[in-house]
Amino acid sequence: MKIQLKQELEELIQRDVQRGPYQSVEEYLERAVTMLHEQESWFAEHGSEIAAKIEVGFAAAQRGELVDAESVRTEMDRRKQAWINEKP
Repeated sequence: MKIQLKQELEELIQRDVQRGPYQSVEEYLERAVTMLHEQESWFAEHGSEIAAKIEVGFAAAQRGELVDAESVRTEMDRRKQAWINEKP
């Protein structure tokens, strides 16, 4: 398979390969495609759940039940710390 990339993308990939753990452009692209495939598969599998959560949030916003940015940051920091603490 032959793929033509924009010059900007080629330069971005070359920089990432030079500074990263990848031994070649092919290895970099293999990882990138694998990650994208995993992400797309996850979205496809959880699409209805995501849509339902968006609907709940949108309805709450329409009722004026919004959460301020500081509360969101605090909760995300708490979740991140809990996730870190679970790691071996």
